[in-house]
Amino acid sequence: MKLASLLLGILCGGALFGQNPLVDENKVLYEGIRNNIIRAAEKMPEDKYSYKPTPEVRSFAQLIGHISDAQYLFCSPVKGEKKSLGIEKSKSSKAGLTAAVKEAFAYCDSAYDALTDAQARETVKFFGRDRSKLNVLYFNSAHNNEHYGNIVTYMRLNGLVPPSSERR
Repeated sequence: MKLASLLLGILCGGALFGQNPLVDENKVLYEGIRNNIIRAAEKMPEDKYSYKPTPEVRSFAQLIGHISDAQYLFCSPVKGEKKSLGIEKSKSSKAGLTAAVKEAFAYCDSAYDALTDAQARETVKFFGRDRSKLNVLYFNSAHNNEHYGNIVTYMRLNGLVPPSSERR
């Protein structure tokens, strides 16, 4: 029995031995997309922040602002707060938006850092429904990935290699 448990732990990458494997597994996904979004905001030239592939969609600046606002929307209920900043409508410069997205992700980082697996099961109101805190954080990662897909398109249309495609 001990050998089977040890093998299962090795196969699962040691996640079974962590104190908060549910939160930690989601945090790995969140951190990867967080890093790509921040690097994209830094990499996009200032003169491309107003770029829109078509008139009907957000500019790159608005997209970074939207992602920044969303970090507060998703992470504030997990922290037991209600926080909204309106970054998408108030900032348009590369410097302002790069700082704002870093601050927004730092806010979410603190939500992850404080959350335990036991607390992750607690429910909060989110979009009018009861959701577990962990579900809200998964939704945030999915939302970030969705918009990173937009970022990739914006960058490629401007001849830039997105961070997730750069050689390391």
